Amino acid sequence: MGRKITKLPQPSQLPTRLRVAAYARVSCRKDEMLHSLAAQVSFYSNLIQSNPEWEYVGVYADEAETGTKGSRPEFQRLIADCRKCRIDLVFTKSISRFARNTVTLLETVRELKDLGVGVYFEEQNLHSLSGDGELLLTILASYAQEESRSVSENCKWRIRKDFKEGKPSNNIRIYGYDYRAGKLAVIPEEAEIVRMIFADYLSGLGKKAIMKKLVRLGIPTKCGGRWVESTVDSILTNEK
Repeated sequence: MGRKITKLPQPSQLPTRLRVAAYARVSCRKDEMLHSLAAQVSFYSNLIQSNPEWEYVGVYADEAETGTKGSRPEFQRLIADCRKCRIDLVFTKSISRFARNTVTLLETVRELKDLGVGVYFEEQNLHSLSGDGELLLTILASYAQEESRSVSENCKWRIRKDFKEGKPSNNIRIYGYDYRAGKLAVIPEEAEIVRMIFADYLSGLGKKAIMKKLVRLGIPTKCGGRWVESTVDSILTNEK
């Protein structure tokens, strides 16, 4: 008598949640821009975590990084996590936030597409995995790149004009000085620190040793942070 084989029904698989992340960026450290970055991080964190079909991976955020640079640390970390198959979908505010260089944008989107990772550009309501996604991205990215170049040229022209007229840059920040009404004014307390730095350096003390002395004395930097060797070097090499 042959064996009777009963085929058991396969257990139903639980639906896999989409692993979703977001990318945010601002190009300068001004308070209003950093507030904008915080708002972007908060918005996307809430958006992703409020969807029960999505698994929140995180928000990758770069401060004071331009969209034309490929060395953005958080951007590179995002791409690395995509390559490790940790992300299925990336949200970002706009094409210009993701990348303003057309070549960089298309290369990145194509690589992510090959990995099965989609990018959704909220402002343009555009999904990179859609049928006409790449064509629209090429057109819009070219526009964003030209806009970036135009802004850069305008900024350079303004800076050259100010230099020609003997005006310092509006966003100038020099330790020992304050910028008021188009003029630099000496800050006595900071000026004493500058004199001490130069005196120590002329007496043979190295930049690292000067940095350690400033930290030990509890003296803050211009922005209120902790001294590093490069900050001391910037003061010693600044002709102003």
